[in-house]
Parts: sequence; C-alpha cells; structure tokens
Amino acid sequence: MEHLRTAVAIDPKDSNTFDPIRKPASERPSGTANAEKRTDPFQFGSRYLEEGDDIFEFNAWDHVETDETYKEFAEEQYAKQREAPVNEFDKNRFNSDPAKWWNKFYGHNTTNFFKNRKWLQQEFPILSTLSSAEAPPCVLLEVGAGAGNSAFPILAQNQNPKLKIHACDFSKKAVELIRENELYDQQHLQADVWDVAQVPTDEDNGLPPGLEEGSVDVVLMIFIFSALSPKQWDQATRNIWRVLKPGGLVLFRDYGRGDLAQVRFKKGRYLEENFYVRGDGTRVYFFEKAELQEIWGGDKQNGNSEDASNEEVEKLTEAVQEMDLASGTGVSPRPKFEVLDIGVDRRMLVNRQRKLKMYRCWMQAKFRKPEEKSEKNNAVAAVDLESNSLAS
Repeated sequence: MEHLRTAVAIDPKDSNTFDPIRKPASERPSGTANAEKRTDPFQFGSRYLEEGDDIFEFNAWDHVETDETYKEFAEEQYAKQREAPVNEFDKNRFNSDPAKWWNKFYGHNTTNFFKNRKWLQQEFPILSTLSSAEAPPCVLLEVGAGAGNSAFPILAQNQNPKLKIHACDFSKKAVELIRENELYDQQHLQADVWDVAQVPTDEDNGLPPGLEEGSVDVVLMIFIFSALSPKQWDQATRNIWRVLKPGGLVLFRDYGRGDLAQVRFKKGRYLEENFYVRGDGTRVYFFEKAELQEIWGGDKQNGNSEDASNEEVEKLTEAVQEMDLASGTGVSPRPKFEVLDIGVDRRMLVNRQRKLKMYRCWMQAKFRKPEEKSEKNNAVAAVDLESNSLAS
C-alpha cells in the first residue's frame, strides 16, 4: 500500500533554508573527492554527507540528521496541523471504509505508476537467501501487496522451486492489478483480497485464503502498517502472529515521524496524533521507534530510544494499552514478538535542478515469533540470521 508519489518539498523559503548536519570529512586522496560515494551497482546506506561535499552533486544522501532548528520548524508545523483537524463528519467518512479509498487510488493509476522495489533484497538479505536454489521450502506472505511491486521483483530473482508467495491486499483493485500482470505465475504467486486487521468470525477464520495458522515462514510488511488506524494495530498483530510459524519473521518498513510527508501536511488533514488523511482519502501514520517496540515487542523503552524521552515513552505505552482495551478483544494480552532490530533510516533527497532538499525518515525492523523449543519446521530456522546464509 505504499503511496508512491514524487516527494514535493515544502515552500523553499521554509524547508530549504535548513542545512543538514555534516560529518567530518573522510581522508581522501587528492582529486578523488566523492569517488567512494559512487558504487556500481549503487548501494543504499553508503553515501554519507561530509564537510566539503556539494549537496547537489547527488540525488540522495544517507543517514542525514536534521539540526535542532529544523526539528523546531517541524514541531511548529505539527502544532498548526492540530489546530485545524479533519472535521468529525469527514473523519468518520475516511475511517469507516478505508478500502474504498485505496480502490479509488489503484483505479486511477496504472501499473506503470508504481515503481518496483528492487532494493528489497539489499535491505532484507534473507529474501535473497530464501529464494536461492539451495533454500528449503518457504511460504512468504506479503501484507499490503499493492500492485505487486515487491512480489514481482522477488519472483523475478527466485531460484527456489518451493518458494510460494501469497500477495494480499484489502483493495480488490490492487489484487486485480497483480492477477492481470503478465508475470503473474500461480505456481509461485497467489494474490488475494485480505484485510490484515479483520476480526475472525464463526464464518471466517480471519486468515488469508489458502493459509492456515502457523503456515507462513516470512511476513513482508512494506508501507502497510501506516495505512491502518491505531485502533487496528492490535488485531493486525494478532493475525500476523496466528499465521506465522514459530520462529517466523516479520520484515517491516514504514514511515517515521518527521518525514517530509508528515511535515508538509496542511490544515484539514490531521486525524489524530501522527495520523493523517491524504487528498485522495487514503490514510497514513508516522511511527516512532519506542512506539514500534511497544506495539510488536510489548516492552517499554527505559529512556534508550533516540526518538522519545521517558515521559513520551510512558505516554506511548499508555496510549497503546488504551487501544488494547478499546479494541474490545479482551481475550488475551497482545502477543509479544522478539524485536530483532528497529532502525531509523534518515535520508535527504535532492532536486538538483531546483536546488531543493527533502528530508525523509523511514522505520525499518525485523520481528520474530518466538520459537518453541521442539519446533524447527520453518525455512527461517535454516538460516543464520546474522549472515543471512543457509545453515549447514
């Protein structure tokens, strides 16, 4: 469900006046400035902005921190957003049937509009390992598959004859786009309509078509959790837990607080804290590190988070607990995943022609369903997660 649009900078007289924090210059041979910043093929995460670098030499810089002045500017923008929220009528309209707005979005855009995520294997090397010829049988569930821009690149590089991808989205139109694609191969790829936040009923077990409890090795969630209301997080994590095998992984990437997309929202788009509606009716949430730790791991951060103070973490924890109660499930505590990693990916994109700087922020994480002592029946168990290589 990633909303793949070209980033539009805020008014240049506002955002473009802020300079990023630069790192000390590396020792480079004379006349080879930035030579090491050019890799073939290009590797994300390898281009650091240092003293003496020309910001507009490249289209993007990795690990770019913004200074306190920019952070203060962002907080001013958030305050203005809170002062002019979405009215109650429209809030109900956007929250009552979110699939409707995503159907419209995919209906208005052809498959050429969406860019394939060729970076997936680099960001999550285990995907390459599990799709290699030597890999064991593996079931991969992509939640929020959109037009197939994650599934098809994985399928194109797959050499594992026993890899099966289940690509699910709650937009019927998105699933149609996948099924109509000439690369759709039902032997290795199955696309279905499924809402990750749906509550199981007597008639429906709440799981994706063709999948049973404990049948999935890896769940891929790329820019999908942000499309859910905070009140849906509880049920979504429960459903992911149910479908995963013990020891199974969740590969997660989504929007982080302070991302340009959040800062640039104007009046009439604020639904609740860090949660907005776009002009086309689709919703988006911007996460913090401590928040994800609490949602997936059920643990408080003791002031160690780079994103939140102790007081902020306490508020986040209380808010999530209130969501648990509001969800009405009341059957059991939210499942606790092992949090293997939560990273904050800060990047500065550059429009070299217009001399604009655009600060982006994404969250990237890996979660694991705890493995039962007697259980070793999943593909992930055969992989050394430190090196992402197959264990002998």
